[in-house]
Amino acid sequence: MIYPLAKRYLFSMEPEQAHEFTLEKLRMMEKASLLAPFTPKPLEKPVTCMGLEFPNPVGLAAGMDKHGDTIDAFGRLGFGFVEVGTLTPKPQDGNPKPRMFRLPEHSALINRMGFNNPGIKAGVENIQKSKTYKGIVGLNIGKNKVTPNEKATDDYLICLREGYAHADYITVNLSSPNTPGLRDLQNEEETKKLLGALREEQSKLAKEHGKHVPIALKVAPDLDPEHIDALSKVFLDEGLECLIATNTTIDRGSVNTHQHALQAGGLSGAPATQKSTNVIAHFHSLLGERVPIIGVGGIMSGRDAADKINAGAKLVQLYTGFVYNGPKLIRDSVDAIKL
Repeated sequence: MIYPLAKRYLFSMEPEQAHEFTLEKLRMMEKASLLAPFTPKPLEKPVTCMGLEFPNPVGLAAGMDKHGDTIDAFGRLGFGFVEVGTLTPKPQDGNPKPRMFRLPEHSALINRMGFNNPGIKAGVENIQKSKTYKGIVGLNIGKNKVTPNEKATDDYLICLREGYAHADYITVNLSSPNTPGLRDLQNEEETKKLLGALREEQSKLAKEHGKHVPIALKVAPDLDPEHIDALSKVFLDEGLECLIATNTTIDRGSVNTHQHALQAGGLSGAPATQKSTNVIAHFHSLLGERVPIIGVGGIMSGRDAADKINAGAKLVQLYTGFVYNGPKLIRDSVDAIKL
């Protein structure tokens, strides 16, 4: 009952302002122990994935907590895992504002944030300050906008080294539509080269730190079937440990009459639901259980979360659905997923 009232107030604000306001208030409430009344009974439905035990299969997608400073508060709301970032080697402001737009009639968002973040060092420092959260913390990494694609591997390796000791798993983001040329790294040869370099460095870091931190890769929903086939072979050949499917879409077919339809950026929410689920099913048909999948994209209800699992996902993540439906969606999704 509380969130519909809060949503009315938040939706009266500019979207990015509402985002920052919400995170600030969540941190304040967590520090003052005021989130306890909103904390659900433990949503225990453990899932083992990537050799890690997740308290439940419903996580927070990257992009919500870009700084990694609200982990404890999101944990209080019941998420089984929280993925921080995207973080880049150097801090960057992202794209000019406004850069986030609501499409309420479609239960959707368009964003072109552009990896605005404090940089990997500051992000890791924030993660280390997390005190109460006992779930899994993922770290989503990317390249800086000014880094040319031929040097992208260097950026990812910097982030992998900086974040390795402080994350339970690390996600390589190749699929944001808001960094020019980034999706070109999903080219079969580029992906193979990057994964090979990361896996080699991961082996060195595992010996140095005495622990193995799995590497996941996040792909776009706008891949054609032939591209999915080719990438699946790369993933199997290079030993990818987890696939996150999918990021936001650049397809505007379902919202082409909306006033914001022509805004540049990635579309998320209900218009991406089926597109994401179809991509998950295609990848799963080729990867099977050899590469587990985290399903994300348009989960607006518990039924949507269950559909992602039924399509082959092992875990799911929320973002836009959480914006529109609030913390109740976490419990609804956990309850709907039959493991």
